[in-house]
Amino acid sequence: MTPPMSRISPDFSSPIGRALPSRRSADFVTGHGCYTDDVRLQDPLHIAFLRAVEPCGKIESIDVTEAAEGEGVHAVHTGADVAALGALSVNPVIPMVTQMPYPVLAQGEVLAVGQPMAAVLADHPMRAQDAAEQIWAEIAATDLPERTLVAEKRWSHGDCEGVMSQAPIVVEATLQHARLAPASMEPRAIAVSYDQDTHCATIYHSTQTPHRTRSELSQILGLDISRLHVVAPDVGGAFGMKASLYPEEVFAVWAAFQHRRDVKWTATRSEEFLSATQGRGVHSRGRMAVSNEGEFLALEAAVEAPVGRWLPNSGLITGWNAARILPGGYAIKDVNITTQVYAENLGPTGIYRGAGRPEANALLERLVDKAAKAIGLDPLEIRRRNLLRADKLPFETATGNLLDSGDYARALQVLSETGEYSAALQRRDAARANGQLAGVGTAFYLEPSGSGWESARVIWQADGTVEVASGASSQGHGRETAFAQIAADTLGLAPEQITVRLADSRTCPEGIGALASRSTAIGGSAVLEACQNLLAQRDAGQALPLTAEVKYENKGQAWGYGAYLIAVEIDRATGMLSIQQATCIDDTGRIINPAQVEGQVRGGFAQGLGEALMEQLHYDADGQLVTGSFMDYAMPRASDIPDLTIGKFETPSPLNSLGAKGVGEAGTIGAPAALLNAALDALAPLGIDHIDMPLTPQKLWHAIHAASPDTTTNR
Repeated sequence: MTPPMSRISPDFSSPIGRALPSRRSADFVTGHGCYTDDVRLQDPLHIAFLRAVEPCGKIESIDVTEAAEGEGVHAVHTGADVAALGALSVNPVIPMVTQMPYPVLAQGEVLAVGQPMAAVLADHPMRAQDAAEQIWAEIAATDLPERTLVAEKRWSHGDCEGVMSQAPIVVEATLQHARLAPASMEPRAIAVSYDQDTHCATIYHSTQTPHRTRSELSQILGLDISRLHVVAPDVGGAFGMKASLYPEEVFAVWAAFQHRRDVKWTATRSEEFLSATQGRGVHSRGRMAVSNEGEFLALEAAVEAPVGRWLPNSGLITGWNAARILPGGYAIKDVNITTQVYAENLGPTGIYRGAGRPEANALLERLVDKAAKAIGLDPLEIRRRNLLRADKLPFETATGNLLDSGDYARALQVLSETGEYSAALQRRDAARANGQLAGVGTAFYLEPSGSGWESARVIWQADGTVEVASGASSQGHGRETAFAQIAADTLGLAPEQITVRLADSRTCPEGIGALASRSTAIGGSAVLEACQNLLAQRDAGQALPLTAEVKYENKGQAWGYGAYLIAVEIDRATGMLSIQQATCIDDTGRIINPAQVEGQVRGGFAQGLGEALMEQLHYDADGQLVTGSFMDYAMPRASDIPDLTIGKFETPSPLNSLGAKGVGEAGTIGAPAALLNAALDALAPLGIDHIDMPLTPQKLWHAIHAASPDTTTNR
């Protein structure tokens, strides 16, 4: 029977704003998720790669004879077999001065430790690995070359140099961010199902961007895009590391078409450390001119961002964001900001949760704290005096960003009240009087969401149920739940009446994917507008079933923001830093699901804590990775994460239909800056005003001992 034309009037509150549990949680915690490695193929060939053990050198020879004779081995390939393949496209957000190669397998030379040199296809992954170890490669190693300038950009507004020369106070800061391993729970994986009848392939790919995977494979392999069907099954974390298409994944698809067989590759954890894109690594320095009254007058900053010898799609984003985010939410009109991206013979770098935003914020918030100390102002007060007023928004910054909406000062006020700022300072002072090293750190932050378009197709079935198909994707963060809430709220239905489909190039409209905290603001707006289109059709008298499909483009980036407060103590005897208090305040625009917002804040805080206190990839002088496993690379455990006090409020963005702002990267932007400020506040009585993250116990102990060589125990 056809439902009545009027909308259902359920007896519950609006689905938007409710903390509904994630639809997939039960599957995940009971082991019923389907990840790429779980996909069953028909008699697949498994891939193992021979990887370079030198960071730089000429390949003199590769002998695959013994490997090719191994049990179960179907084929062995070297660089010559894939030399004619195309290159990966790169988002040119910064003008490039050097074009980078994209070797699927090494082409005559090796460019980094871990680069794939040859590949074995065998009937079992262990047989493939055994055979790969029987390949004999001779490399004439050479000294590491100088880094190569890849891209650069400058933003200049006003008379920065003149203001600096006349300013009564100029503060300076320099920061070196460690390289980080994104370390998702699920490693990179791809499974290719080759259809012998149609000579097409279904590609199961652990990715944030399934439609990009399809288009890039078509371009690189020279295949008609209609022959490629891409599906992203459940994805066990990504954090930017799975936003691009890797050489190993290109090889897997090439091999499937070359041998007309199903093909599968799942990276080992060691391969992830060696060849997955790494994050951060940025070096930045800045100067800020300040008046005697604490007004920020001018900002000068220089950013240097590393990349490897091949660029992922978003390889320039980190260097771009680390500069163009400045001067943040502060009213500074005179700026001179540069960014340069350099290639080195080390592991590739790409976007990692925050992608330049944490780097920009750490530099800016260190300068703010130094300015407060130089003038003798309270750190929160100097921020309040210089943040843009609510009545000035929307506001175009000196680097060309349109800050859309908000009340930045309110974030500080809520932080002060919720975090009991005055009491935190009193506890710090009491601890100091007792000889302890105690500090309180604050940080303001901005989080721009992505810009551009996203798509949605919504079908209102004859039985009253609704199917939402989106071009966005999910990495385990509950996208299906949020989109169902948007559709249910708009159509006046219960969320249980909504089915959501994602990440399938055959059943879903083309989309960008899950990047830059964009999926709710842009993807959710696409769902909203498609549902509004359906309502218009119903109001015009049309009967079910009805379909609406939209390609929605936002009017500009939505800028989330907030403020963090962290109190710490540092043990003089061990250098161990303990977090006594952590408060997070975020304005994420219109909130669809408060539980998901809180989850994003907690997860981001954990990764921000990891960067600030323990995580660091380290290469020696010869370009060898010496932190290639979790035995050497420290990651936060549950016991390392403090209790968080989380506060949030909503200022809708006028730049997207939903009014939402991003929150996925908030914790990674706000937490490191606040932790760094707190630690240096604790060390200030010893005259220490600079330490680069991670703030490991060893590093802190050495700093304390150098400043107070006669005092290595608690007083």
